[in-house]
Amino acid sequence: MVDILTGMARKAKEVPVMEKVRAIFDGSGLTLVELGKKMGYAEETARQAAWQFMKSEDPRLSMLAKFARAVGMPLGQLIPSDGD
Repeated sequence: MVDILTGMARKAKEVPVMEKVRAIFDGSGLTLVELGKKMGYAEETARQAAWQFMKSEDPRLSMLAKFARAVGMPLGQLIPSDGD
């Protein structure tokens, strides 16, 4: 990523929501296959899809919504409010 003001490359920041997602997944007891299937992927692609989502740094809102449904929590609990 390049800073448009300085023109210098900057390291992509970890999205805090993904830190929370990974912690929730770690505590869920789910496997990547189980998570992927609960997120709506076919058994053949479930593990790979979940793995790619878990390593992402800037996920789409739709992916966060799939994850929230898969682990049985409201999407709003994943997304920090302005005060967080």
